[in-house]
Amino acid sequence: MADLRTDRLVLRRWQDSDLEPWAAMNADPAVREHLGDLLTREQSDASVAQFQAEFDQRGYGWWAVQLQATGEFIGFAGLDQVEDGMPFTGVEIGWRLARSAWGQGYATEAALAGLAFGFETLELPEILAVTTATNLRSQAVMRRIGMTRDPADDFDDPTAPEGPLRPNVLYRIARAVRV
Repeated sequence: MADLRTDRLVLRRWQDSDLEPWAAMNADPAVREHLGDLLTREQSDASVAQFQAEFDQRGYGWWAVQLQATGEFIGFAGLDQVEDGMPFTGVEIGWRLARSAWGQGYATEAALAGLAFGFETLELPEILAVTTATNLRSQAVMRRIGMTRDPADDFDDPTAPEGPLRPNVLYRIARAVRV
């Protein structure tokens, strides 16, 4: 699988040098606010191993994201199969960036690269995005990349405990909209 490049970013396979900054992100309460508990270093490292295995199996997944200009790791973005047990199926797009990378358009830029890969290379008919109802920043990115929400698709995440992480919103974009 080739790297994806944008004007400012490289979306690439994970490297050992990503483990430390990834663990720091997963230990940051602001980064994890809409995701649940903070991760230990072991849990964080295990997530990267899983990302790499999924890439090997499917040829796509969660890419590590780095700045082209400096090579700095800033997070992840990509595509993943919707988890079993959700009230819908398909492929979802997502991103998670270090707090220092917020507010600079990187999530939108990485997501657009992911959409292009999903529609042009994988020829997916539709791509989904999911987040908590309170995650307004991610919902803004979803709208910026052309996704739309039908409130009738909103759902309670069956994997989340009762509380603010349970109500979720679902955004969609069809290949025909992008091509």
